[in-house]
Amino acid sequence: MSHVLTLDTAQEKRLLLSLSGIQFTHILDVMIIMPLAPMLMRTFNLSTVQFGWLVSAYTLTAAAAAILAAIVVDRFDRRHVVLTFYAAFIVATALCAAAPSYTLLLIARGMAGAFGGVLGSLVHVYIADTIPYERRGKATGRIMAAFSLSTVLGVPLSLLLVNHLPGIGWRAPFILVALVGILVWWLARSSIPSIPTRMTDKRISQSLVPMLQVLKHPNHWRAYIFMLLMMLGGFTVIPYITLYVTLNLGYPETLLPLLYLVGGAFIFFTSRWFGHLSDEYGKPRVFRSIAILAMLPILAMTHATSMPWWGVLCITTPFFILVSGRFVPGMAIITAAGQPHLRGTFMSMNSAVQSAGSSIATIIAGYIITRNDQGMLEHYNIVGYIACTAIVLTLLLVGHIRVGVHK
Repeated sequence: MSHVLTLDTAQEKRLLLSLSGIQFTHILDVMIIMPLAPMLMRTFNLSTVQFGWLVSAYTLTAAAAAILAAIVVDRFDRRHVVLTFYAAFIVATALCAAAPSYTLLLIARGMAGAFGGVLGSLVHVYIADTIPYERRGKATGRIMAAFSLSTVLGVPLSLLLVNHLPGIGWRAPFILVALVGILVWWLARSSIPSIPTRMTDKRISQSLVPMLQVLKHPNHWRAYIFMLLMMLGGFTVIPYITLYVTLNLGYPETLLPLLYLVGGAFIFFTSRWFGHLSDEYGKPRVFRSIAILAMLPILAMTHATSMPWWGVLCITTPFFILVSGRFVPGMAIITAAGQPHLRGTFMSMNSAVQSAGSSIATIIAGYIITRNDQGMLEHYNIVGYIACTAIVLTLLLVGHIRVGVHK
């Protein structure tokens, strides 16, 4: 049996609401840089490689911070860590809005990533510490619904603010995230329960022990490789979608909110449905089904030619549903792969792998994708092939990850 903190129904609902709020702002902060691509590239005169580094600045520092957090996160009460890191994340996001140049925006994004990356892992740690495994798929689905809310509400609203507040422009989304974050922090302060450390020896010399213990287990390594491949199966394509649909498919920037609104609306329902299916039919089985289907819109997206706006929606909507849908059963599998007494360290390391995988995928794609004399993207199809190859490898690996308490 897994070691979980027992909560009543009301406490569990409040906790999941707070965790969803944290995940909403964190994911929105990660995502919003991508639909801002056309505006940021014009404002700062960026190349695809420079934009790739702007996306990766967040995830690279998130990876580094997650590794550092993995050393010490299990030595402190989880509640204190979450509230402290979330407050720092809010401040860093506000600095993104104030950045006057590409270089300073790059630095501010890195700061936001350093705190946001740790939060991403702690959200799933709380699920693992409070929700029994047999209901964890459904709970993960609810948290993953925060992704859809950030897509269906956060991103379109942010882009509408960009379009209708020209005096603020691309800074508007970061101001929005910071303001919403303040409200979520206040809610989290009263609803997130204390989870004291399980470590009995808190000497500084023992700080590296949990990480070394995590890295000794082959099952943990299988889970990390699985996460790395999941990121390669999406983030080679995702950061450049808005550039591709505006430059190559002729989709006007004013309609970008619709793209995210429709995709997010479907994800809001499908993420919960995927969570229910994962608990009922088995997480590896559901993951395989979603992952196989996800390759179809990936190939369609990266090979599409000029088409009307409704044709673009017919590709991007299933893309959002299926590519993000893999993470519902996938994250439930990964959270159950770590030993309970090392779960905080294990998930912090997993967050580092997730962030590093996102960075690697984005940077690889940034160097592969080029712009021709007409300003259109070229070689986008190649990153589609890379994504599908990574997905095939996850299909082969998922059945080899053991879940539950193990030695």
